[in-house]
Amino acid sequence: MLHWIDTSIIILFLIGLMGFGWWQSRLNKSTSDYFLGGKNIPWVVAMFSIVATETSVLTFISIPGIAYRGNWLFLQLAIGYILGRILVSLFLLPQYFKLGVTSIYEVLGKKFGPEIQKVASGVFLITRILADGIRFLATAVIVQVVTGWSLPASVLVIGGVTLVYSLLGGIRTIVWVDSFQFVLYLAGGLISIFYILFNMEPSAGDVFVQLNEAGKLQILNFNGDFIHDPYLFISAVIGGMFLSFSSHGADYMMVQRVLGTKDLESGRKAMIGSGLFVFLQFGIFLLAGSLIYIYIDGVELVKDREFSTFIIDHLPIGVKGLLLAGILSAAMSTLSSSINSLASSTITDWLKGEGGLRKSRIVSGIWAIVLIGIALIFDEGDSAIVIMGLQIASFTYGGLLGLFLLSKLDYSFAQISLIIGLISSCLIVFFLKQIGLAWTWFIFLSVTTNIIVTILTQGILNVSKK
Repeated sequence: MLHWIDTSIIILFLIGLMGFGWWQSRLNKSTSDYFLGGKNIPWVVAMFSIVATETSVLTFISIPGIAYRGNWLFLQLAIGYILGRILVSLFLLPQYFKLGVTSIYEVLGKKFGPEIQKVASGVFLITRILADGIRFLATAVIVQVVTGWSLPASVLVIGGVTLVYSLLGGIRTIVWVDSFQFVLYLAGGLISIFYILFNMEPSAGDVFVQLNEAGKLQILNFNGDFIHDPYLFISAVIGGMFLSFSSHGADYMMVQRVLGTKDLESGRKAMIGSGLFVFLQFGIFLLAGSLIYIYIDGVELVKDREFSTFIIDHLPIGVKGLLLAGILSAAMSTLSSSINSLASSTITDWLKGEGGLRKSRIVSGIWAIVLIGIALIFDEGDSAIVIMGLQIASFTYGGLLGLFLLSKLDYSFAQISLIIGLISSCLIVFFLKQIGLAWTWFIFLSVTTNIIVTILTQGILNVSKK
């Protein structure tokens, strides 16, 4: 059971979030305010919001576990993340800002027609519903473990509080709350690090010597299987680069907060800066995991429960409450962003932007109920469903990114060619999984497949017409 001080910290935190959403609601006068924050979101706030949105509780908990059980090779992915966001800033953001879109799938509608806009939006909606609904479930399971609440109670508390502040305040509230939550859970990682360093008999220097001798500080890996090892340097960097290029360029949930900044320059700062802070964030939580390994003598723990076990069993009262608030923060930042982006895409891509503030809030509420419902219907025992939900983005990201890259070509494509290319890009991922290829290559090969199949199909159609 949590001490009453830790429980009080969590309750005050949750009440504060809902109060902030109510206070911010007075600033929303239109759908542009609700979905884009009136395009006056400071780029620093948008940057922190991006990082918070892509950091779920699974990341918060599992990254220290990776370092506890192994080393820092995961950080190679973050190098690719930075490169991927540079590509987004160079190739995709200029188009989004030039056309002044609310939903990025409007770009595809202008180039290929409204049907392709709806297809891309539909893929995004399905991806976000399944991925975030199942991620929400997995998050609630972790919250259940660290707080002692029941699973339904964890789902309803996280979902209910998130629904209130995201429904009232819109994207402006979400990005500001995200920024605060980012600072909170990053502080949680730093608190853990300093707590361990100040409560260990060996000096900090001796601790790092021990970790280095044990090979637990290794960052780069140039020796391995090119085909099957996802943490070989070239595989990890290219995989991270294309994952970030697609997730932050073709997934509206990520791009939305960038579109809320005032201009392209601000958007680029937010996008590239988020990659640098993700690298920093991973470094902090990997360090925390390595230090926990030394602090508790490397005893074998349940996989991905290393950090939560440390929080529950070793941190003092009060500090534990702050760390648990950080866990809840990571949970709600992703969920709130998903709710708003699902509503924005629905209103813009499917309802042609028709609908005022009231309709926008109603649609947001509907999507919130859907996500909460998914988490309540399934349970952690539905392992196949959970795995598929968490992996679904790997099937769809490549196809979506391929559509946006094709839209930049000075060439016309029939809708049937684009759809065949999109389907092919999803099917190739199933094949790659079956042959055991390292997952870091999935999106690169999916994008390539989409582009090649679309161009070849269009060529066949052109020949058949002659």
